Amino acid sequence: MKNSILILVFCLFIACKTDKKNDSPLQSAPPTKIEINHAKGFSIETTNNGLTIIEVSSAWPGATTSFKYALAPKNKMASITLNKEEYDAIVATPIERLIVTSTTHIPSLDALGVTNKLVGFPKTSLISSENTRKLIDAGHIKELGNNETLNTEIAISLRPEVLVGFGINNQNKAYETIIRSNIPVVYNGDWTEESPLGKAEWVKFFAPFFGLETKADSIFKSIEKSYEQTKAIVKDVTKKPTVLTGGLYKDVWHVAGGKSWMAQFLQDAKTDYLWKETQETGGISQSLETVLATAQHADFWLNPSILTSYAEVEESNEHYTQFDAYKNKTIFSNTIAKGATGGLLYYELGPMRPDLVLKDLIHIFHPELLPDHQLFFFKPLE
Repeated sequence: MKNSILILVFCLFIACKTDKKNDSPLQSAPPTKIEINHAKGFSIETTNNGLTIIEVSSAWPGATTSFKYALAPKNKMASITLNKEEYDAIVATPIERLIVTSTTHIPSLDALGVTNKLVGFPKTSLISSENTRKLIDAGHIKELGNNETLNTEIAISLRPEVLVGFGINNQNKAYETIIRSNIPVVYNGDWTEESPLGKAEWVKFFAPFFGLETKADSIFKSIEKSYEQTKAIVKDVTKKPTVLTGGLYKDVWHVAGGKSWMAQFLQDAKTDYLWKETQETGGISQSLETVLATAQHADFWLNPSILTSYAEVEESNEHYTQFDAYKNKTIFSNTIAKGATGGLLYYELGPMRPDLVLKDLIHIFHPELLPDHQLFFFKPLE
């Protein structure tokens, strides 16, 4: 009898240990990282209790502070304990109402099919997306002024569940007001990426706010495949045309740095970019004399400031006429293609569709390889 009792007690002890093990918190399991192959400015990981953690390490160029955001499913918010001190914002998902602040955010919303969730935007005239413009015209998306001086009264009245911010630093007082009104603000740093596919991959940043991670992954893989296939078209090219970029602004010529987004496109399009050896990721300030000495005989000239015709080029500065690209009519601009209210297509959709940008450039520099392509972002000067 004594042995039977001991065996029973032992079995109960083992059962209790097993139950205790099964009751351990789900969040103790290691998080799963979402695949990010090209973008360097953010990361995403998920826990097995449904929590998604987004960390933005490059909210603006030279940022030394990372921002950490927790996205928790609305149907699990009551059962998930979060340390508010650990996160810069906590967002209940999926969201139904949001504000974004850069035109580069619009194509991601369009691609994910959630543009109807957008309720406010600063400077709506800059938006070119036809789908979004219809919502603006219907009064669904409200005008919020300028990003730096956002109309916080209107923004707050729209009851957004999150505001996706854009900034050159963390000193935006309007965002501080929004946060004090218990509206989460999250930074998106897509514009800091230096590679064409790196910018496009930020579509994955938006996806967890709507529970559309699988769709975003599929969208990006399609863009990535198209870009790589387009790049392969010029793999055997040996003759590389020379290229000049930029134009004068207040007597300073800004050319694209050798590690910039534009320079990466020019490299992939098999050109000899005349500033390719420089290390800058943004623009480089040059004098007219320096640019003339380096690029007077360049085969092509891209993006001469906001000039859209050869007549404007000549009127703007007589020295422009000394460039071979002016004489040979081989100047192309990305500021000619505009939306219905004057927004520039290149700066809105270009980051999301680098494959189309590359096709434009290959058609310009190697027309025999893509003879039937219709230029979308870049247009020849009139």
